[in-house]
Amino acid sequence: MTTNFKTIQVVTRFALRILMICALSAFGNVGFGPSLATLLLLSAIVCVVTGIWRREPPFRNTLTNWDEAVVYGLLCALTTAFNQTPPL
Repeated sequence: MTTNFKTIQVVTRFALRILMICALSAFGNVGFGPSLATLLLLSAIVCVVTGIWRREPPFRNTLTNWDEAVVYGLLCALTTAFNQTPPL
């Protein structure tokens, strides 16, 4: 698999954004889980808007904002599913 600069840029941007989201969620008033889910959803929306703005096609050989939005959406759904479990 060949890697190009665009793919490395998307992976780096994703990692940095996840670190910032986790740090901001730790200081949320409603708790870590709900804050994390909300910020992940907002990140997915930002990635979709950016993908539309840049007119990136959704299916490419390289990673794009659309791929990043899908990952944020899946992480949001996973976080929401874990937040609905009753505490022990």
